[in-house]
Amino acid sequence: MKTLAPAKALVRKIEAGTPAHRDRAVDGLRALALLAVPTGHWLLGGFTLSADGAIHNASPLATFGALAPASWVLQMLGIFFLVGGYASVLSFRRWTGTTRAWLGGRLARLGRPVLGVTAVWAALLPLLHHGLGVPVDTLRTASTLVIQPLWFVGVYTVVTALTPLCVRAARRFGVWAAAPLLGSVAVVDFLRYGPYADAVPSWLSLLNILPGWLFAYQLGVAWGEGRVRRRHAWALLLGGAALFAALLLVFGYPASMVGVPGEARTNSHPPSLLVLALAALQSGAAILLRDRIGRWLRRPALWAPVVVINLSAMTILCWHQTAMLAAAVPASFLGEVPGLVGAPDSVGWILARLAWMPVFAGLLVLVGRYARGFESPWARTGPARRALAGLLATGFAVFALGLA
Repeated sequence: MKTLAPAKALVRKIEAGTPAHRDRAVDGLRALALLAVPTGHWLLGGFTLSADGAIHNASPLATFGALAPASWVLQMLGIFFLVGGYASVLSFRRWTGTTRAWLGGRLARLGRPVLGVTAVWAALLPLLHHGLGVPVDTLRTASTLVIQPLWFVGVYTVVTALTPLCVRAARRFGVWAAAPLLGSVAVVDFLRYGPYADAVPSWLSLLNILPGWLFAYQLGVAWGEGRVRRRHAWALLLGGAALFAALLLVFGYPASMVGVPGEARTNSHPPSLLVLALAALQSGAAILLRDRIGRWLRRPALWAPVVVINLSAMTILCWHQTAMLAAAVPASFLGEVPGLVGAPDSVGWILARLAWMPVFAGLLVLVGRYARGFESPWARTGPARRALAGLLATGFAVFALGLA
C-alpha cells in the first residue's frame, strides 16, 4: 500500500487544484481523442523487413479487411476538433487583449513541440546512419512516421487562426454554420469519385482539407456559443450514422478510416465525406453524453489521468511514433520479431502487437519526460538556437517528404 501513496497524493493534489468551473467532460473527451491517436497508429501500423535489413511501412488492414471497424472507433479526430472549437471559444471569450495576441499564444503552443521533434530527429539522422549503421530506407520510413501526425498540427493551426470568423458564423447561423462545409466536401467527392472522375485533376481533392477538418471545429464553436441543443445533437448522431451507412453500402467508400498501403482511395488524406459523417456521429454522441461524462470525472481517480494526458497533449501527438520506432529500429538488427518487425499478415502478429502495446506506452512515457520541455515557453532559448532549430526542422521535413 505504501507504493501507492505517491499516486494517491498526486490524485489529491490534482483534485484540489482543479477550479470548480472546469469543464471536466470536455477535457475527458479531449483526452480520449488524444489516446486514440497513438493507439490507432500502434495497432494498425506495422513494418516489413527487406533483404538489406531496412524496415518499411505495412498495415494489417491490407490482409485483415475485417479490422476496418476498429478504425471507426480509433479515428477520433472529429472529437478532437469538436472540443478544440469549444475550448477556443471559451478562451477567446475570456481573453482581454487583442485577437492577434490571442492567436499568437495559441499558435506558439502548437508550434514549439513540432519544431522540437523535427529538430531532434534531424540531429539524430546522421548519428543513426553513420554512427550506428541504420539503413537509409529505415530512416526514411521512420521520418515518414514521425512527420505523419504533424500534418494534423498544421491543419489545426490554420483552423485555430480562423476562430474569430467561426465565432461570428456561429453567432449568426448557429449549428447551421457547419452545413456549407459538409456541402463543399460532398461536391468535391462527387467530382473526384462520380461520373466525371476521369476528367477531374487529382489536385482537386486537396480542396477538402480545410472544410473537411473545419466542419467539426465549427460545430465545437457553435457548441461553445450555446447554439447546439439536444435536438441538434440527435440530428448529428442519427444523420451522421445514416450518411455513414449510405456512403459505405451504396456509394462504395473504403471501409477503413485510415490509409491502407496499396489501396487507390483513402478517406483521411484528404478527408472524404465519410470522415465528416463519422465526425457528425461522434459529435452528436459527445454532446449528448457530456453531462454523464462530467459526472464520471467527478471521481478524483478518473479525473487525474485526464489532467495528466491533457497536460502532455502535444508530446503525445508529436512523439508517439518515436516511441514505437525506439523499439522497432533496434529490433530490425535481430531480424523478424513477431508483432514488431515482420509482415502483419497473421493472427499471431495481431496478438504479438497487442503484447507490445504496453512497451510502446512505457517508451512514450520515458521519451515524454524529456520531450515535454518543448511544450513550455522557450524562455532560455535565444534567437540563434531558435534559428538553428528551425533550420534542422526544415531539413528533416525535406528528407521525410522525399525531396532530398
